[in-house]
Order: sequence, then C-alpha cells, then structure tokens
Amino acid sequence: MTGQQIRETWLNFFKSKGHKIEPSASLIPVSDPTLLWINAGVAPLKKYFDGTEKTDHARITNVQKCIRTNDIDNVGRTARHHTFFEMLGNFSIGDYFKEDAIKYGFEILTSEKWFGFPLDKLYMTYYPDDTLAYETWVSCGVDPSHLIPLEGNFWEIGAGPSGPDTEIFFDRGEAYDKRGKELIEQDLENERFIEIWNIVFSQYNADPSIPRSQYKELPNKNIDTGAGLERFACVLQGTKTNFETDLFYPIILETEKLSHVKYEGQMAYKVIADHIKTLTFAISDGAVLSNEGRGYVLRRVLRRAVKYGRSIGLNEPFLYQLVDTVVEMMKDFYPNLVQTKEIVKKIVKKEEEKFFETISDGEKHLLSSIENNQLSGEAAFKLYDTYGFPIELTLEYAEENHITVDLEGFKQALEEQKMRSRNARTQNEGMKSQEEAYINFKEKSKFVGYNTLEVETKVIKVFPSGIVLEETPFYATMGGQVFDKGTINGLVVTNVTKLPNGQYLHEVEGEFNENDDVLAIVSKDTRNLVSSNHTATHLLHQAIKDTIGSHSHQQGSQVTKDLLRFDVNHFDKITEEDILAIEKIVNNHIKLKETVITKEMNINDAKKLGAQALFSEKYGDVVRVVNINGYSIELCGGTHVTNTSEIEQFAITSVESIGSGIYRFEGVTKNVEPLILNTLKNTLADINELIQKAKRLESQTYKFNEKTLPELIGSYKDILNYRNYLEELKNDVKNFEKEVSLKETQKILENASDFIPKDPKAKMVIKITKSMDMSTLKQLIDVIYDKIKADVLFVVHVDLDKATFIAKSNQNNAGTLIKLAASLTNGSGGGKPTLAQGGTKDLTNLENALLEVEKAL
Repeated sequence: MTGQQIRETWLNFFKSKGHKIEPSASLIPVSDPTLLWINAGVAPLKKYFDGTEKTDHARITNVQKCIRTNDIDNVGRTARHHTFFEMLGNFSIGDYFKEDAIKYGFEILTSEKWFGFPLDKLYMTYYPDDTLAYETWVSCGVDPSHLIPLEGNFWEIGAGPSGPDTEIFFDRGEAYDKRGKELIEQDLENERFIEIWNIVFSQYNADPSIPRSQYKELPNKNIDTGAGLERFACVLQGTKTNFETDLFYPIILETEKLSHVKYEGQMAYKVIADHIKTLTFAISDGAVLSNEGRGYVLRRVLRRAVKYGRSIGLNEPFLYQLVDTVVEMMKDFYPNLVQTKEIVKKIVKKEEEKFFETISDGEKHLLSSIENNQLSGEAAFKLYDTYGFPIELTLEYAEENHITVDLEGFKQALEEQKMRSRNARTQNEGMKSQEEAYINFKEKSKFVGYNTLEVETKVIKVFPSGIVLEETPFYATMGGQVFDKGTINGLVVTNVTKLPNGQYLHEVEGEFNENDDVLAIVSKDTRNLVSSNHTATHLLHQAIKDTIGSHSHQQGSQVTKDLLRFDVNHFDKITEEDILAIEKIVNNHIKLKETVITKEMNINDAKKLGAQALFSEKYGDVVRVVNINGYSIELCGGTHVTNTSEIEQFAITSVESIGSGIYRFEGVTKNVEPLILNTLKNTLADINELIQKAKRLESQTYKFNEKTLPELIGSYKDILNYRNYLEELKNDVKNFEKEVSLKETQKILENASDFIPKDPKAKMVIKITKSMDMSTLKQLIDVIYDKIKADVLFVVHVDLDKATFIAKSNQNNAGTLIKLAASLTNGSGGGKPTLAQGGTKDLTNLENALLEVEKAL
C-alpha cells in the first residue's frame, strides 16, 4: 500500500464507523501558547477533550501533520525517528469508549477489507490494572501470550484528562532480532517489534497532588489514538526502515542525482529527506526561520541538513532543489503545497546561502576557541547553539586540526538545555481540567445579537461565576473579538464567555435567580466601534496579502473598541512603503462604500466561494461567511458593519516584529486623529521634553529656533512624520546645546580672573557656583592654575544639589585631598597624584570640609 492508500484506508474505515473526517490542522498551533508545534493528532482537539469547547461531532478521524524535534539527534541514526511525521488518529469525545475503541482497532488492523495484518504478528501492551482492556483484546481473538502488562502504559501530562493506554506492536521476525517479546517487556531498543499505534483511554482527571488510584473519573470519557503513517508504510511496504518507503525514498533518489553519490543507507540521505519535509511543510503553513521560537527550530533543522549534505559532497545550496520533489510526493493529500512551493524554495535557498556564510564565521570561532589543543564542551555547545554547528561538524573540524573536543562537557550542556525544554513542556502541554457543571449544562440559549442590541428574556441558569440567559444580545469573547459591554437590569456586565455547549456565560455586578425576568442591553456605541474595527481587520488581512504576498496568513488578532490588532507571518522586512500601500488599499475600499454581507452556508459552498478559513481553525458543517463585495471573503462569527462607509477612515498606528517572523499590525478606525495622537503620546512627551530642555538654555543672547509640529492627516504617515520630527529635533537641540556651551565656555574662560579669590591665602581652594558643564569646568581650572601659578589647586563646583571636587597638584597630593573632601561629605573620588576628581550629593558638611582641605594645604 502506498502512503496515500494507507491514509485513505484509515479515513474510510473510521468514516464507516460514523467519524467525521477532519482535515489536518496547521503545524502552527492556534491560540495555544503552550505548544511550539502541533506535535500529535490530538493537539488541535485539546479544547474538545478538556471541555472548554463543544464539537458537533463526537467522533472524529484525521491524518495530522506533526513536528517534534526533541529527539532530532536520533533522526537518521534510527529507522523510525523523524522531525516531520503524519499521525493517523481516531477520537471519541464523550461517545464510545474502551471496548469499542479496541474492537475498531482490531477490525481495521486484521480485516482483509482494510489493512489485513496477520494476527499472529501483533502484540499489545496494556496497563496492569486495566483488566477490561485485556479482556476485550482476548474477546477479539488475541492470544493472551501476545498481551503484555506494562506499568508505563498510563498517559498523563500534569493536571487534566488522563488514563491508561494500549500500544500495538508489529513483529517483523527473527531476521531483525533473535530475542522475543522481552524486547517489549523490558523496553529495549530494537528493530524487530515496531510500535505502530497507541490508544489512550482518557477517563480520569489527573491531579499531581494525589495518588493515581484516587483520580476522579471524567464526566466525559474520551478516546485519543495515534498511529504512525510512516511506520505503517514501513511494515506494509516491507522496507528495512521508514526511509525506503514512498514517503521518503523519492527525496533520497533526487539527492543521489545532486550528489552523484549512491545511497547505501547513509545517515546523510535520511537526515536530508526528513528535514526537507519538515522545512517544506512548516514554511508552507507560515513559519519562518529566525533566531527564536519555532523559527530557531527550523533554522537548526536546515543547518543540520546542510551539514550532512556536505558529507556527501553538496557544498553549495541544494535543499531548495528538493522542495519540488516533496511537493510532487505529497500534493495529492496536501494540495496547498503547490500554491506555496515557490515561496518555500525562495526562503530555503536564502537561508542556505546565509548558512554557508555562517559556516565561515563558525570556523573562525572554533579556531579561536582552541586552548591547549582542546575545544571545551562549553565552546562546542556555543558552536552548536549559536552558529548552528551540529557536533559532528565540530568533530570533523577538530580532526582536521588535530585537536580534541570535550564531548562529555558538550553532552552535559546539551542535556541541560533539553531538560529546560522538557520542564517547560511538562508544565504547559497538559489540558485543562474538565468543568463538570459546564459540560453537563445543555439547556438551549440563543444569541440574537446580530439583529438586536436589546432583549427582554429570562435567566435559565445561575453559576457561581455568572448567569445564562434564554436569549442574549451580548457577544462573548471569541475569534479575537472582545465581549460586548452593557447591562442586565441596569447592572454592569463585566465579562461574557462561551460555555462548552455553546451558551454564553455573563458575569454581572449583581445577584440573580433562575427564572428572573431581565432586560439585557448592549452598549450601541461600543458595539459600533468594535464592529467597525472588525470589518477593517478583514480588509487589512486581504490588503496585506495583496501587498506583501499571499503566503502571509493570520497568526492572531484582537478587536476592541479602541483598536484592532492583527498578526501575520512574513519572511522579510515590511517596509514603510508597504505599510502605506496597505493602509491606502483599506481606505480605498472604505471610500467605495462596499456592502458587507453576512450569510450562513454549508462549509463546502463557502470554500467554493473562496472563503478563507482563518487560523486553520476547526469549523462545523454550517459556517458564517462575511463577504465584503467579493474583495474579502472570510469565515467569521464576529460582528460587522453593513457597509464599509461606516468605518469612515482607517489608519495603521504601529507595525512591529514580535519574533519568529511574525509581524503585528495595530490600527484604528472612524475618527482616527485623536486615536493617532494617543498612539503618539510617548513621542509627543519626548518632543516636549526636548523643547523644554532647549528653552532652559535660552537667554537674551541665545534663542532656539523651534520648528512647527507636522499637521495631522489621519494616516500612518503621521507616525512617520512625528518620528522624523523627533529625530530632527534631537539634532537641533544637540546643536543648540553645543552652540550655547561653546559660547558660554569662551565667555567663562575670558573672565577666568573673576573666579579667583582676592584673598591670596584662599587662592588654593576655590568654590565656584556658576552652572557649567564638566568640560568647561576642567578648562577653567587649567586657566586658573596657570594664572595663579600655584603648586596645588583645589576647586569645588556646586550646582543645584551636588558638588564636584577637582584637585590639580605638582606636589603629588591631589588624590589625598579629594579623598579627604569625599570622606567628610559622604562622597567618593580618586585619581592620580597630580590630578584627581570626586563629588558628593550631601552638601550639609561642605563648608567644614573645605576648611579641612585648606588646613591640609
């Protein structure tokens, strides 16, 4: 069976069992900051499993593309480690459970109609306490000697849904290992028994603070399974490793052509085949290569592949040439790869070229880090972590230069990094605990807020955290749009959230009882502002695609009454010209007064219409489509204006990179000028501070030439104009300071005699109270020192709340005098015997200190 036939067989089987086929989610997690990548079939479905959201389909099946890089060093070394892989899954959300899941598993694996695995080649593990799993496998016809109890067969990550699991292994026979099932029992690395499938029975709410035996049963029990497509292909195609299957081998053959080196199982070919799939799929889904987050992961993946390419003679960019092969292999199941192919090739080639330059820098760092013919583990890790040098590349260079590498030190530094990463994942990847009261509440509640902002209704449920209404005009926070402001019976609504079964929970400043009659009123002004910003967001999204490329996908958004925020991916710099062009496109559509039509329709009809499904989100069969005159067509449940003219005006107020190739746009609508001024408040404060600084320097002699502030035009151009004004003002004030300082210094030096005491005895200690900068003060001291021809001169300059001491001497006592003055005034200071400096902010004992300095002199 080909990889495509395996996918189709899996999906068709579970479709025949009432499962809805879900397309693969994007590799980039949606609204889930706990994950760097989608790394399992269940990851996009977590919200259904923990009960935070209700799905219309309790049975789901999918083929989910995944990325995992925690074992990247094993990729190519073993037969089955990958960074990119596809996980076959079937899921039950509060529907069928253990017995049915096992029976489905048995049927799809052993029936000739489906995969037809020989039963005597299958072995199953189970959790020792899970007698039902054992009995169900036996009832299906599995030989009890093929059932292995293992303590490790329990899935949990922190608090939340957890439960026992059963793993299914395929025995490839003694040709791969003479040992038997003890390989499974003792969890020994081997090539004989391949784990092809894991079925998790999610039935408990895990609580790390109590023993597992005390875990409570989940109100909704779930089934979560994951089977490796690549492992199925290896078994069904009879190959030695996953890499000789049709899911990798075409890439290996193409690499052979580029390298002119025959493939004979070399690790380099396997690494390249795996890594180019990872790069192609990740970049197609909107990821970019950078120095942080998932962008850093991809950069490491690419550099590792390039390193192994060098080992087979590929010493110039080559990975980008393999993208075509990946797309050709995978396009039947992932047709979007065809549209993104050229941009992927461009990004990969650009990054390869950059890395070949980096290799040169890394070589220099390596050579400069050698001490006593050895490279420390810390230096080797820096090469790995900073310069992207795989340790093999470092060892290669070390051998060429006849030096040794502290490999143990490197491994320790690497393990410490992995431990930090694992700890972060352990803390974050778990699902939330199910809220039983919310899950069990199924009474109908209707949202009527698209058509009205005011409704007389009644309270149908009171929770400790809020109330549910029979009908509600309040929009709940979701899809990036904030909840509606307003009142219920005159009491302020402070939050509105969506419950798992679709009802809206209202948090209100007051108490209610069930069956209370209430009047719910949404603030019209707030709703209009939010709707205006939301429709502008849709226009902005399409304008961004039109300007910087269709590869730019939404990575997040937030819509409030005050502003709209929109995140997109982009592999290159977004220029000021791009930003102004995007803003202009949006305003043109506002001026055209285009009709905004919202309509519910079948999801397939929406896709035919060209509607964009944002975030690669999961949608039901019936979706709401927002169509702005055919220019922007998106699936969206938010509130919108009915005509673009209601937006009035649009201005971008900020565009910044927020890391990993993600850019954040912020903008405003309607009366934009005061909103732009609010955005500019920090810039205006800086401008005012500079002007006040210049004013303080002004006198009858010196006047600062203050330029007029730019006039607001209600555009991102205002942001640029004010920034430019600020930069020019900085230069103007700096030049004015120099001008005043230069002339003041000249005037002070010309009148240096005015600072010399008339009393000859006091000449050696001088107190100056005229404000001047340090440069002028030092020049003045030199002039005075020369004029009075003293052996020693001690000067104190008092300015506002501080004093500066400077001593000049040909008697080698300057430092002594400064330390004396400093010690008497809680100050500090020091310097050379001939010239020293100090100071204090405590002026209470200053006069006494000067008398002591005079005595010392």
